[in-house]
Amino acid sequence: MLMLSPGSEEEEHEGPVCEKLGRIQFSVGYSFQDSTLTVKILKGQDLPAKDFSGTSDPFVKIYLLPDKKHKLETKVKRKNLNPHWNETFLFEGFPYEKVVQRTLYLQVLDYDRFSRNDPIGEVSIPLNKMDLAHMQTFWKELKPCSDGSGSRGDLLVSLCYNPTANIITVNIIKARNLKAMDIGGTSDPYVKVWLMHKDKRVEKKKTVVMKRCLNPVFNESFPFDVPAHVLRETTIVITVMDKDRLSRNDVIGKIYLSWKSGPAEVKHWKDMIGHPRTAVAQWHSLKA
Repeated sequence: MLMLSPGSEEEEHEGPVCEKLGRIQFSVGYSFQDSTLTVKILKGQDLPAKDFSGTSDPFVKIYLLPDKKHKLETKVKRKNLNPHWNETFLFEGFPYEKVVQRTLYLQVLDYDRFSRNDPIGEVSIPLNKMDLAHMQTFWKELKPCSDGSGSRGDLLVSLCYNPTANIITVNIIKARNLKAMDIGGTSDPYVKVWLMHKDKRVEKKKTVVMKRCLNPVFNESFPFDVPAHVLRETTIVITVMDKDRLSRNDVIGKIYLSWKSGPAEVKHWKDMIGHPRTAVAQWHSLKA
């Protein structure tokens, strides 16, 4: 029996479950006396987990667009989904008539020591829309980052948990709108599935490669042994790759499925546990 998770019906117009990215609190004000714009980054709330360990190491980059060369950054807050930064940044010697031509752009990222930092979300506000004469404080919902990190494509996956046999079966069903990684405007996708216990890799499976296809249908199932007592510390990492004959294979995007990853992933995990012996299918957005 295949159950399609509510809110992710398989219809053309249905996207993946809309993921909440948390929100950020900040203050902005302008001193006419000193020709200085002040931006205070106060705190974040309900940020999504980006790491295996079910948390994130968030920091904020601050730009005054269209200038992308000069950016300021907060400190990294380790393992914290509700970080308090309380940092003040001054843009000094900045005439008011130039300030109102700029857009304040805040990008929240998850710091990663070993690879590139993962974008979490962004906020942008044209400064001509604000009363800058007084320091004002805002809470703003984070939106998906528009630098392409939100458009890697989606993957339809089903999970089936058999508590008697202690087996989770992962079925890689199909993908849609995958990001083209090759010069010819296409990709040769395949999917790697890693079973992780805590932060250790336990077992790997992979699908066949689909040549020159951005909407591949895989329909491949992989059973993994997962004893009940390690279920809470188990993560299934699904990586969509682009096969490259001549160089390193490129990562198109990833999904982390566990009881403590992002909201859409946790929902799928809980649906799997709550409906044993039933294949529960759900679309997921691929992440950087």
